[in-house]
Amino acid sequence: MHLAVFCRVMKEMRMDKFKGYRCSLCNTEYLPGQVTYTCPQDGGNLDVVLDYDAIRQKFQPEDLTCRAEDSLWRYLPLLPVPDPGGEGTPIRAAGWTPVFTLTRLAEKLGLEHLWLKDESRNPTASFKDRASAVVVARAREIGAEVVVTASTGNAGAALAGMSAAIGQKAVIFAPKSAPPAKVAQLLVFGAKVILVDGTYDEAFDLTIKAAQEFGWYCRNTGYNPFTAEGKKTAALEIWEWYNQKKEWMTEHGESVSDVPLTVFVSVGDGNIISGMHKGFKDLLALGWMEKMPRIIGVQAEGSAAIANAFHAGTEKIIPVSAKTIADSISVDLPRDGGRAVRAARGTGGTYIQVSDEEILQAIAALGPLGIFAEPAGATAYAGLVRAVGQEIVKAGDPVLVLNTGSGLKDVRAAMQAVAAAPVIEPTLEAIKRIL
Repeated sequence: MHLAVFCRVMKEMRMDKFKGYRCSLCNTEYLPGQVTYTCPQDGGNLDVVLDYDAIRQKFQPEDLTCRAEDSLWRYLPLLPVPDPGGEGTPIRAAGWTPVFTLTRLAEKLGLEHLWLKDESRNPTASFKDRASAVVVARAREIGAEVVVTASTGNAGAALAGMSAAIGQKAVIFAPKSAPPAKVAQLLVFGAKVILVDGTYDEAFDLTIKAAQEFGWYCRNTGYNPFTAEGKKTAALEIWEWYNQKKEWMTEHGESVSDVPLTVFVSVGDGNIISGMHKGFKDLLALGWMEKMPRIIGVQAEGSAAIANAFHAGTEKIIPVSAKTIADSISVDLPRDGGRAVRAARGTGGTYIQVSDEEILQAIAALGPLGIFAEPAGATAYAGLVRAVGQEIVKAGDPVLVLNTGSGLKDVRAAMQAVAAAPVIEPTLEAIKRIL
C-alpha cells in the first residue's frame, strides 16, 4: 500500500478498529470511554478489543510488512492508538530489534535452530520501550498532562525516554534499591523521580493512589491495558521475522520444521508474556498466522508466584516474598499473573524456574557471542538450558529466546558472572606470567 494511502486509511479508521475492552476474568465488555484501567466489577485486567473485520477489510499482511517504518509503528493498523508523531526522535526507534543466530550455543545444547531477539537494542535498552511508546501515544491522544509509573528501573527509564521524545511530563516512583544505572537513566531523561523506601509492590500501590489524587495518567504494568498492546508488538515482529526466515531456509535448501516456534520469555509481573500472547492471538484472529507459537515462561526461583500457580493448575496468584538478583522480575504480587498463566497454558507451553546462579551462568554464556544481558534478560536463556536438560525442548524444535534488557543496566550483577580482570605491573614479564 502506498504510504500516502496508508496514512489516509489509518486516519480514517483510527477509532473504528478500537472497539473497547473485555475483562480477562468475567468477560464483561466496555466501550473505550467507559473504563480506563481495570474491570470495575472484579478488578480484572482488561484486554483491548480490536475490530478484526474492519482491519481485514482495509489491510493485508503485506501492507504492514512492506512498510519502510523500521520500528513498532509499522504495525499501527493493529494498535489501538494513533500515530504519536515524534519523527526523528527515539519514540520512532522503539521496537524492530534484531534477531541473532546462536550457532555455537545451539551446538552445545544439541539444538538445530536457536535464535535470540535482543531487546537491549531499544532506545533505553530494554523491552519496556514498547509499552511506554504506546502508553505515551495514548496519553497524548487523551490529553494527559502527566504520566506516572512504578518501576524497578526499566519501565521507568522507558517511560522517561519515550516521554522526553515528545515533550510529555513523566513521574517515576522506584524502590530505593533500584540499580544506580537505572535511576541515572530516569534522571537524565528529565523525569520527576521519587525513590520509595519500600518494595516495587509498595511503589506500585503508591503510584495508583497518586494518580487518583492528582489526576495523572497511570502507566503501571498490567494495570494499564495499553501496556500489553505495546508489548504485543514483539510478537508481531517475531511473526514477520520467522515467516521470512522460513522462506530463506527453504530457498537455501535447509530443512524447515513443521513444529511451531518455541519462545522463551523471562517473567516477573507477567505483562510481557501476556502481551506477546495477545499479539499472536490477534494474528490468529485475523487469519494471518497458521500456528500459535509455544510460549515458555521462565521465573527466578526467588520470585516464582506465576510459575507456582501454573504448576498448581490454577490462575490464582499467591504472593511471595521475592528475592532474586534479577531485579526487573523481582515481584511479590504479579499484577498480570492470570493472563501470564494462560499464555503458557493456552499455547502448549510451561513454566520453568531457575536459580540466581543459573542466571549468572547464562549472562556468562551469552557474553562471548556479543550479547550483554542483564539478569532478567539472561533468565530466559537459563530457562532454555533447563528445558533441554528436562527434554521439554527437543533437538529439532526451532527456538527463540528473548533478551529483555542490557547488562549495562546492572553492572554489579554482571561482574558476579565473570572472573575479575587481573592487575599487573606494566612489563612484558608480567604479561607472560598471566598468559
